[in-house]
This record gives sequence, structure tokens and C-alpha cells, in this order.
Amino acid sequence: MFPSRLGEYLATSIVIVLAPGPSVLFIIARAVSWGRKTALYTVTGNAVGSFILSALVAVGLGPILQRSDLAFAVVQWGGGSYLIYLGIDALRHRHAHAEDMRSRGTDQPSGLQSMKEGFWVAALNPKTLVFYAAVLPQFIDRDKGSATLQLLFLGTLFVLLCWFSDGTWGLIAGTARQWLATDASRLVILRAIGGGVMIALGAFILVGAVSQALR
Repeated sequence: MFPSRLGEYLATSIVIVLAPGPSVLFIIARAVSWGRKTALYTVTGNAVGSFILSALVAVGLGPILQRSDLAFAVVQWGGGSYLIYLGIDALRHRHAHAEDMRSRGTDQPSGLQSMKEGFWVAALNPKTLVFYAAVLPQFIDRDKGSATLQLLFLGTLFVLLCWFSDGTWGLIAGTARQWLATDASRLVILRAIGGGVMIALGAFILVGAVSQALR
């Protein structure tokens, strides 16, 4: 069941979850507006929503990727291209993204409400679904058994890493609320770093796909 490229997957996942993307900025915004407790509730709800999407991808894509070389190749090329697109989009709109993350209301939500909002942000985000469909299949090994089980396993690992990383971001941002809230350029820099990381990872996946095609 365990993919042979598990170590490579973990390294890639850690880079992705540490890169300041939309999810990280969302959590930072919650922490800046309402503190660490609200941010952690939001992170937990977000993780549940993300897990449901990863499970849907596993059940839907697993059997197809198990049987079709063409589908596997399409996912490889599509995954790398999508990551590059996300990176370019992050760089182009980094100022708007940062300003949007700072534009929050003043009424502090309850813990349950924060979890619900975090859940729906993840569950209703089509980019999250496409992200799982594009990235997770890159690391399955069709000779190691069920592709569906491998995708479920990889998705669960990714969600746990995201929960830990986003929670850490929330704690840090909640502690440094004034420092982040007083200068939007700091959020712009975070978004730009995340965009650069996504472009680099997308290029890495495309290079791997080309190498495999030439074998």
C-alpha cells in the first residue's frame, strides 16, 4: 500500500504546506483579527473539509489511474502545469490577496462558527479539489497495490501536515497580531514567496514527466 516514493512525497508536501498560500493567508487573517484560538478552530475545520475533498479524489481517480497509462500521463502534465499557474497567479495578485486577507470584520465568531467557516472554505474551493487531483497522483506506485488506497493514505498525510503547519502559522500570527496588521507589505512578501515555491515545484514535476516520457 505504501508508495515507493513516500520520502519524496513527504519532502514535497512539507515544502508546499510551508509555502505561504491562500490557506496560510486566510489563517493569518483570522489570527490577526481575532487571535490564536479562533485561528486554531478555523484550521481544524479547514482540515476536515480538505480531507473530504482528498477522499473524493481518491475514490474517483484511483481506479482510472490504476488502469490507464494515458490518464496517468495527463495527470502528471496537468499537475505540473497547474502548480505553475497557481504560482504565477499568486505573484500577479499578491497585493490584492494580501489586502483581502486584511479586510475582515470585527465581530469575533464562536469556535463552532470558525470551524464551519474553515470547513466550507476548503470544501467549496474548486482549486483545492483540482490541487489534490493534480498533485497526489504524481506519487502513487501502481505496482504497489490499490491506487485508491494509496491516494487516501497520501491525502491523509497531506491534511495532517497542513493542520500542523497552518496551526503553527495561526499561533505565530496570533502572537504577532500588531506586527502583521500594521503593514500589508509583509503579507505581500509571504504571498510572493509562496508563488515562487509553487512555480519551482510545478517545473520539477514537468521535468520528471519529460524524463519518464523519454525512457
